[in-house]
Amino acid sequence: MSSITCTKLTLLTIVAVTIQCIGLSVFVFGFFPVKPVLSGYSGVESFRPPTCNGIENESEPSLPPDRLESLYRAVSEIPPSFDRLVFMVIDGLPAEFVLGKNGRPPSKAFVEAMPYTQSLLATGKAVGYHAIAAAPTVTMPRLKAMVSGAIGGFLDVVLNFNSQAFLEDNVLAKFFKIGWNMVMLGDDTWLKLFPGLFVRHDGVSSFFVKDTVQVDQNVSRHLGNELGRDDWKLLILHYLGLDHVGHIGGRNSALMIPKLSEMDEVVKLIHMNTVKNIENGKGRTLLVVVSDHGMTENGNHGGSSHEETDSLALFIGLKDHVYDHALSNYAQVSQVDIAPTLALLFGVPIPRNSIGVLISKIFDSLTDDKKLRALQLNSWQLFRLLQAQLPGLSCKNFPCEDFITDSGSGVSECNGSKEEMFCCLYLNAAALHDAWKTKVISRFNSTDSSSVIAAYHEFLKRASEWLSHRSTDKPIGLLVSGITAIAMSSLMLLSLVILIHKEVPPREEKHSLVYLKSWKMDEAFILLGIIIMVISMGSSSMIEEEHYVWHFLNSSIILIFIRKRLQSFESNSKHEYLNLIKGEIKRSGVEMSLLFLILFCGRILRGWHQGGVNWTNLPDVSKWLEQDGSQYIKLIQLTSCVLITCLGLFALYLMRYKTKVVLVVGFSFLMLGILIFQHVMNHQDTFASSSDDATLSIQIIYVTLGITTFAAVVALPWVKPMQSPDMCSRWISNKLTMLPVEIQNVTPIFEFKDALYMIGCLYVTFWCLLQLLLQQPINAMPVLLLFVQVLASMLTFSFSELHREQWVEGISSHSTFLSGLLMFIITYASPMLFYVSMVLYISVKDTVYSLISKDGNSGEVLKTVLGLSCLVPLSMNSVLLTAYTIVLLLMRNHLFIWSVFSPKYVYVCVGTASVYIGVFIVAVTVIYTYMVLLWRKRRKSFAFSSKQNGTLSVKLCISVLRRQSEDAQEKDHSVS
Repeated sequence: MSSITCTKLTLLTIVAVTIQCIGLSVFVFGFFPVKPVLSGYSGVESFRPPTCNGIENESEPSLPPDRLESLYRAVSEIPPSFDRLVFMVIDGLPAEFVLGKNGRPPSKAFVEAMPYTQSLLATGKAVGYHAIAAAPTVTMPRLKAMVSGAIGGFLDVVLNFNSQAFLEDNVLAKFFKIGWNMVMLGDDTWLKLFPGLFVRHDGVSSFFVKDTVQVDQNVSRHLGNELGRDDWKLLILHYLGLDHVGHIGGRNSALMIPKLSEMDEVVKLIHMNTVKNIENGKGRTLLVVVSDHGMTENGNHGGSSHEETDSLALFIGLKDHVYDHALSNYAQVSQVDIAPTLALLFGVPIPRNSIGVLISKIFDSLTDDKKLRALQLNSWQLFRLLQAQLPGLSCKNFPCEDFITDSGSGVSECNGSKEEMFCCLYLNAAALHDAWKTKVISRFNSTDSSSVIAAYHEFLKRASEWLSHRSTDKPIGLLVSGITAIAMSSLMLLSLVILIHKEVPPREEKHSLVYLKSWKMDEAFILLGIIIMVISMGSSSMIEEEHYVWHFLNSSIILIFIRKRLQSFESNSKHEYLNLIKGEIKRSGVEMSLLFLILFCGRILRGWHQGGVNWTNLPDVSKWLEQDGSQYIKLIQLTSCVLITCLGLFALYLMRYKTKVVLVVGFSFLMLGILIFQHVMNHQDTFASSSDDATLSIQIIYVTLGITTFAAVVALPWVKPMQSPDMCSRWISNKLTMLPVEIQNVTPIFEFKDALYMIGCLYVTFWCLLQLLLQQPINAMPVLLLFVQVLASMLTFSFSELHREQWVEGISSHSTFLSGLLMFIITYASPMLFYVSMVLYISVKDTVYSLISKDGNSGEVLKTVLGLSCLVPLSMNSVLLTAYTIVLLLMRNHLFIWSVFSPKYVYVCVGTASVYIGVFIVAVTVIYTYMVLLWRKRRKSFAFSSKQNGTLSVKLCISVLRRQSEDAQEKDHSVS
């Protein structure tokens, strides 16, 4: 039977993956929105009405900063309300902690935690708003929104981890242009977004989430000195500690109240300093306290739930009693509204791409004409954006008299196309404003500006909403091309899996006649599970609760395996001629126990956390432990560390021989386990704080783990002894002794399997030990349970009597680990555990070596051990990727496209990358190990052959000489 060569298989796989990457890139950049952007920066033209054709020819004058500031003040007609600005960001602070929720005040604990801030709100010295943030609710795009007034693209969530300089128009650039000195203390994201803008700065990293103390002390230590100086106009403070508290322990963390009190003290210090400056005639300072996003009950963020988007906007330093405090403190604004509000308060142009609407009540202290002027400038800004997005919008075709009645006090209802509606609303507000100014000039008695304000707000609200929801037109042809490429790669990978699977001959068991009519229930269920997953992707609710589907599939496939094992017992009892080999009953019992152990661990994992969206409030194991205190959680951490280390050593003990290599690998397990145990014992409580000792301990562990892993993988194939079959690990020797002697002599099968077994044990053990450091302390037990599932799965799959196809085993083990996917904050820790465990799987699996030719061709060996192990994850992921890409395109107009389907697709894309990385690690490890061992085997065989040939040559020479001597003696005798 002709078969595909290893080289051809590799090339086709690479081609399929490349096509998939290209198709995915085309679809992603064609589907996800690109926000409407106008090039350049706004200038003095912002203070003049837009032209009908949308073309602005006036350029920004090149003036010194002080003169440019004076020009802005003159043309804006709104004097700056403040002299300095303190912009304080409390990362992750939900607005309801300060302002309450649904018209109700915050809880008593939160009120008592921030007494000074609450007193400012109660006395009218501060006004707060629920500033609704847009998804994704992560820091970098939210900072951009607050300073530019523009909503970032959906893929900004990816760029959040590598922030680059922000080149679009923003209020910081405006302040810098008029000569402001700016100081930044806190999250170094500001330094990456605005390099070179700050005269002084002290940035801290935002990604060491276990630090809740030092990260804020690094900000506050400079505060007293900066407040005493008068050489700055803008002071930015970005506190990260509260967000870190949420990530560690959620909203109800024991550290939340102390952290709120700490932030309240900072507010008090700044406000008292501003009051003192006013009394001393040093000018007015506005303190703006904001949060970039909220957090869920578990302390996470990034999505679009109310808890995540409910951020704070608190203005402190306004004139007292200019608004209804009770109503204002519960009002909602958009986070992008902060940018135009700050721009107009300080007399600079609104950023060019801002879609925000100024918070009008902040301007209540101004006279009516100044307030209407601010609304007019805001409407001009949005109208320019509308003109850029709607080329047909030209109000010269819709004169004002078409909408104004004879009395000049009424307007017509705005209907029709988008262009006509926006133009109508804009002209209505402009006409009413002109009519109001005429009445004021004519000294009419009725000069109420409320109708004008309402008209402006109607236009601003409609325009802002349309611009915020608008995305660029999706090029359907480009999207279809991307989907076609993804589908083509999926078909290629599936074809390769089928081709490899057909090359595998039927298993030749001693009692195979029993299974001639075997019921392939596991294969049918796997295919059914794939169909269920594909269908469920079309429902937003099923996506939100996807983990329940994985739990069901995982438990069901394990139960099917148990049923098949029970069937094998029944079949053996009915066929007396099938004598069981010695110990088979015991081995079958062990296998059943392992399957029940996998099932038991999966059930605990399911009850450990209530994931998803709808049921997170229900009780679970983790909540019970957190309520009982941190000592139990720390005990679980320590126990998990000890058990993972011991289980890793036990896995090595299963190897029969105890060479120095095995002892060194075992010592590395023990050493790393002791280091992590010591770190957890001394530094890592349930709510960890940072210290120099803790940081040094973490660094030592990381360096030790990295160097040990790299050195072991590289050196092990070189130093591992070349042994005979009786020196191999127990099940490996049993399975490989049936291999033809010719293959055993020319290929390092025995050494190869044992080397992969040791490397696989090292991968899995080190990965789980690493997760004990990276995960929340409460997740130490899920790490242990997943590790137990890995080892139990590998032992189970090492038995060949269960009659499972190799591709079924690959998929079932994958679902086992996906069951714990949502248990982790580091989302892809569980799938990556599956991929690195594939090295261990390859080492213990009874691979069909009958495909290998007598000469032991290396390509055939590698294709046999790597073919299905790599192709099954790639093909299964490609099927799900193709299906969900099609679903995303069909759901492009769905209500939850940006809140459910698009975030899910981002996870799918990153999951695809994790598949590539995992398969690459497995392939490189296996190929490198085999090629090194093959070279050593052949070198040893060559040396042995040369030695034997030399011995034969010497014997031949001696024989020839002896024969010659005998011939000579015979000749002499005959002569005599």
